[in-house]
Amino acid sequence: MDWQRERWDTPDGDFIDVDTWSGEPGQACWVMFHGLEGSSRSHYIRSCAQMARRAGWHVVVPHFRGCGGEINRLPRAYHSGDHEEIDWILRRLRVNFPRLYVSGVSLGGNALLRWAQEAGRHASKVVGALAAVCAPVDLAASGHAMGTGLNRWTYTPMFLRSMKKRAALMWQRYPGLFDLAQMQQSRTLYAFDNVFTAPLHGFRDTEDYWHRASAKPRLREIVCPSLIIHARNDPFVPSHSWPQADQVSASVVLCHTQTGGHVGFLKGAPPGHLQALPECLMQWWRLNP
Repeated sequence: MDWQRERWDTPDGDFIDVDTWSGEPGQACWVMFHGLEGSSRSHYIRSCAQMARRAGWHVVVPHFRGCGGEINRLPRAYHSGDHEEIDWILRRLRVNFPRLYVSGVSLGGNALLRWAQEAGRHASKVVGALAAVCAPVDLAASGHAMGTGLNRWTYTPMFLRSMKKRAALMWQRYPGLFDLAQMQQSRTLYAFDNVFTAPLHGFRDTEDYWHRASAKPRLREIVCPSLIIHARNDPFVPSHSWPQADQVSASVVLCHTQTGGHVGFLKGAPPGHLQALPECLMQWWRLNP
């Protein structure tokens, strides 16, 4: 994918990096929000972008702060409930693209759902539809899942490695911003969020952050057409934490599959298998013209 990179100055004096691909005139725009420590290089972004490209659509991949390859200016990063950032991004894009369709994966999916909750009826004036893939809508359940069993010794260290590196660079720019030693000693997302993510973004502690940033408690408030996809064998998002039909509004469609892991959906025959993710999402967009 031949991305064109733009740097957008944020309203608070920071910046984000945005990768774009221009489609054919008059076509819709697919906005893709990545997951924890993701980017336009993530496999799910590349596969969806190729699908959009074949359809002649425009593609925009906003990077959450610090995920574009350069440390951001301000003493903040990004988090699972960053709906204000998403609101600013989508409103800016809506000026140039009258037809926006928006997907969010994992952390980006939860943040996108939080945006739809906060935006209320205005969300449908900004986007045609949205989709959240493998979103940890109950952050406490997913956070504890990441801190136990095999996850604690495989996936968690992988995420923490890059998160700690970025946090240390921020500390160099803002000495004393947080307890550096405690951050470096973090072995779980809970511990890292407690010393870094939560206090930097206005939360009291990890419990407060996970509670207030989780999308699940307010899914009944969403009025924009929304697709939520989960896989039963997702190691990060346990099935007991998924929203059920009586916990969402009539505008929300729940898709529960047997396989797919964490954003690893492959094409397969039903029941219980989700076709390749890009095709599934493109079909959802076309159901909501």
